[in-house]
Amino acid sequence: MASSRNNQDTIHPSSDPSIYQEYESKWSTLPSDSASWIQRAKHVAAVLAPDAAAREKANKTPRAEVALLKHSGLLKILGPKEYGGGGQPWSVAYQAIREVAKGDGSIGMLLGYHLLWAFSAFILGTPSQIAKWTALITSQNLFVGGAVNPRDSDLVITADPNDPTKLIFNGFKNFTTGAAVSDLIMLEGSLSPSSSPDKESDTSGGGAHIFAYVPTTDPGIRFPFNWDAIGLRLTESGSAQISNVVITWDDALGWDASTKQPLPNILGIPFATLLLPTIQLVFTNFYLGIALAALDTAAAYTRKGTRPWPYLSGGERETVTPAATATDEFYILSTYGTHHAHLLAATALVDRANEAVSHLFAAYTGDNTGRNRGEVTALQRGEISELIAAAKIVVTDVGLKVTSDVFEVTGSRATASKVGLDRFWRDLRTHTLHDPIAYKRREVGRWVLLGEIPTPTWYT
Repeated sequence: MASSRNNQDTIHPSSDPSIYQEYESKWSTLPSDSASWIQRAKHVAAVLAPDAAAREKANKTPRAEVALLKHSGLLKILGPKEYGGGGQPWSVAYQAIREVAKGDGSIGMLLGYHLLWAFSAFILGTPSQIAKWTALITSQNLFVGGAVNPRDSDLVITADPNDPTKLIFNGFKNFTTGAAVSDLIMLEGSLSPSSSPDKESDTSGGGAHIFAYVPTTDPGIRFPFNWDAIGLRLTESGSAQISNVVITWDDALGWDASTKQPLPNILGIPFATLLLPTIQLVFTNFYLGIALAALDTAAAYTRKGTRPWPYLSGGERETVTPAATATDEFYILSTYGTHHAHLLAATALVDRANEAVSHLFAAYTGDNTGRNRGEVTALQRGEISELIAAAKIVVTDVGLKVTSDVFEVTGSRATASKVGLDRFWRDLRTHTLHDPIAYKRREVGRWVLLGEIPTPTWYT
């Protein structure tokens, strides 16, 4: 299945996938263990980093970059080995997202969103749906985007008047990260009560949410390529129009196609809400990668390009010798030392959250069927959510500070456009506005003071 262009490249120019063609053969063998998968992610970052600023400035639809992710095998890092995947835990996938984000925040974000949507069948689907979609996505190395943004109105889902086995999606989404360059799109909508087979009792779940994968090539899916934010410019996170996109009831994740009702043992349990903390930790990991890269990039510049300050004032001129090099400057050393320490602490907290999510999924989806997922309790889900929220708070605070302060230790010449040091702050600032961090602070506060686990929402 090829990524759809929908005859829309005339609207917005795309990067050329052939520029990374050499890596298809170079990386034709998948890594064999966790360490090798992380090393593969580092190799991808090394390919992306040298021209990241230039590619961002060109702002082309990232078809080449998605092709590079496909060549690397990272799209199937979580996929079961029986279908040609890496069979790795989420802790390794999260670290891979972080490493790729060090090379290019946009592409780390694309990888993270893909992994979340590709894995969603494990959280929302029946065993047969898990098998179907996991096999397809993994064996064909498909890239998955999403049209789910909950701040928009839900897509409206109605019964097909001509075929009772089918449903029709219609609507508009403002933000659809990666969808325009994907092979499959995860759609989410609300079932119209008028489409209920039992309108009086509405037992079919009228108004309930339905998730479904659809091919991006569907003619009812159109992209205006209107993503033009200050940061994360290569994520194709713009809008999409969904018009009369048809699925079968069999592909409504977690629903019984015969009764046309949501399955309570799948969608009515705490496990089904893990989609949200899982993606919040995706965010946190690519935030951390961006912040780490900002400090590394600044340090490299300081070593070779920053000049020491020769002008002292007052009595200092008689008692203090100006620093001979920028790396001798007290305030520069102090700033780098402080930010390095804070990033080490942030990394430790994020890794702890990564491991917690991995252990949970290993325990309840380890056999690739999810048959025991009903055993996950609301408290387990809540404790992990609070750990992830705490990690996101810390990384947001540290990351915004680091990506701003790097200019203090590099100097005025580092503001040159060709240096590209500003992209780290712009990338991080753009996505940290995704959902207000103040609400995460409040949520964690209620957990600390009241022992209150958060009510699952689209953002918790």
